[in-house]
Order: sequence, then C-alpha cells, then structure tokens
Amino acid sequence: MKPSRGHSRWVRTCHWIAVASFTALALSGFFILMVHPRLYWGHVGNDLTPALLTLPISNNYRPEELQSRMVFTEVPGAPVTAERNFHIFNQNGWARSLHFLAAWILVGIGAIYVALGVSSGHVKRDLLPSGRELSPRSLLQDLRNHFSPRVGSAGVGPPYGLLQKLAYTSVMFVVLPLMVATGLTMSPAVTAAYPILLDVFGGYQTARTIHFFGFTVLVLFLIVHVAMVIATGFSRQLRAMTWGSEQ
Repeated sequence: MKPSRGHSRWVRTCHWIAVASFTALALSGFFILMVHPRLYWGHVGNDLTPALLTLPISNNYRPEELQSRMVFTEVPGAPVTAERNFHIFNQNGWARSLHFLAAWILVGIGAIYVALGVSSGHVKRDLLPSGRELSPRSLLQDLRNHFSPRVGSAGVGPPYGLLQKLAYTSVMFVVLPLMVATGLTMSPAVTAAYPILLDVFGGYQTARTIHFFGFTVLVLFLIVHVAMVIATGFSRQLRAMTWGSEQ
C-alpha cells in the first residue's frame, strides 16, 4: 500500500461543511416526505391518484384515514382536500426553508471543492481512476479488500482505492448534480423560468421520485463510508479528516 498523503486543509474544510449541509438536508427532507409519503410518476400526484410507491413512514400514507374532507365546490364529482392525520406535519414550512438553505450551501461548497480540486490536480490525480485501474482484476482485488477491512489497512487520505474513486466521482459528478437538477425542477418558480426542466424529467412528480431515489443512493453511500471509516480505525480517520494528521 502506498503511503498516505493525508487530506489537504481545503479538503477537510469542504468535507465538514458538506457533512453539516447534508445532515440538515437529510433531516428536513425526511420531515417533508413524511407529510406526503407517496411517490408518483408524471406531472400529477395526490391522494386521489394511484401512487408508484407508498412509503409507510407515517400514518399520512393512508389516504382513506384522512380527516376533515372538504369539497371545493358543490359541483358533483368535485375534487376534495383533507387534513393530514398529524397536524404537526402540516406545519413544515421550517423544514422546506432549511432544506432550501442547506441545499444552496452544499451547492456552493461543492462548486468550491470541484474548482479547487481541478485547479490543484486533486481530481485528476486522486479521484479519477486510470484505465489500468479499471481492469476486472483490479476491481476484484479492491472488492476483496473492502470485504475484509482491517484497522490501519486504509490510508487517511490519498491515494484512494478503485472503489473509493468510483464512489466519490459518481456521487460528485452524477448523483449530486442530479439531486440539484430534480430539486430545482420541483420548484414552480424555477420551472416557470426554465420549463425545459419539466420536459427533461417528465413532470414535477417524476422529478420528486428521482430526487427520492437519489437521496436513497446518498444515504447508502454514507452508511458504507462510515462503516469503512469505523472498520479501518475510526479515531485515526477522524483525526486525519479534522486536523490533517492521524497522530
């Protein structure tokens, strides 16, 4: 194993700001989802339309138990609305505001990270896998190393293994941009100015569903990331990402 070069100060700063932003996004996003834990495909989705996926994370996923049905008009067959089962879930303005704020902080720090990473050579040198690394043999060997991690078996910074590189670049250049794009698509104010987003993603509800699955991928990445940090020495990894040295 090549000796670790440690994490640069700007990498450590961006990392912890991103951690705080993602934590706020995850908590506020989950609270928002609990208000209406049903996912749809297309432009329209509500309690009166069939769901693509129903998430049993709150009693609000059972529309037949919604209270206080109210008819909008006296016309036969008129649409209805209803109060959520838990009143607190209707008061989620703070969660939406926090979600929006944390998202822009993450976008900002992400842009800074990419700009510094490209200009310093960090992205090319440490994150992009070479053609030789992408061989089936290299991938298989890296998989074996990840399935049997040992304390001290991984460095506290670059150089990274193949799976680390693939995970980091996929999150940075695929999943996070997709999350930003679908998040913007869910905003009527944004799509009023850029309606092409609705064409790209096929409607508000499709964008919301893709946004949810993107979030799921990020949570899985986080779980594996933290598990590997613990398996290879939590204290030394934490010290290195905080102070720049594992000592």
